[in-house]
Amino acid sequence: MQIGILQTGASPDALRADMGDYPDFFERLLADRGLTFRRFHVEAMEFPKDVHDCEGWLITGSRHGAYEDHPFIKPLEAFIRQAYAAQVPVVGICFGHQIIAQAMGGKVERYAGGWSVGPTDYDFNGEKITLNAWHRDQVTEKPAAAEVVATNEFCTNAALLYDDRMFTVQAHPEFRPEFVDGLMRTRGPGLVPDELMAQARARLADPLDDQTMAGRIAAFFLNHQNTRSSGAEKLRA
Repeated sequence: MQIGILQTGASPDALRADMGDYPDFFERLLADRGLTFRRFHVEAMEFPKDVHDCEGWLITGSRHGAYEDHPFIKPLEAFIRQAYAAQVPVVGICFGHQIIAQAMGGKVERYAGGWSVGPTDYDFNGEKITLNAWHRDQVTEKPAAAEVVATNEFCTNAALLYDDRMFTVQAHPEFRPEFVDGLMRTRGPGLVPDELMAQARARLADPLDDQTMAGRIAAFFLNHQNTRSSGAEKLRA
């Protein structure tokens, strides 16, 4: 199944040569799971011609806010709504989670509670899943079409499911510990409180459930390809 990666940001220049860019992270995370990939740098206004150019879509993270005025925001929102109407599956991660919610009628804003950084525990319908986080913005009001499938005390709408058409996650299953450490060194100072970064560093060696989430993402895509009903049920299970 071919997945189009819609790149909405880039890893820091200081880290990219050694660790790669955002599409690299997702191709690594989802390797050997029956998926192939095409890349579209939508932040640079490189958009697919049609929502059917790939069999599914994945929207990456970004340092931009979904509510900010950038040239790619409105076209991306339109693309999201077109994909939903055409029943082409879409996965959104962090910024992708937020821009999908905004496009579908939800609200995204800079969260008054501040940042979430590093290994973070989420409740996926009773199952604890630990993933790396790096965000200050949140979906503070979910769209009517969305069902909450993960939460924690800091982030109410931590993962959303839109029938079997879109699955979105606020955390970063594609971020490895060394990349989060690199973010704290390159982007964190003066932006993220030192105390919070210290707490995140103390957990960097914690086991992550990135492969669990990779399996769920892949299953969402592949089950959608096979049958429109089973993908949503697997995520709720």
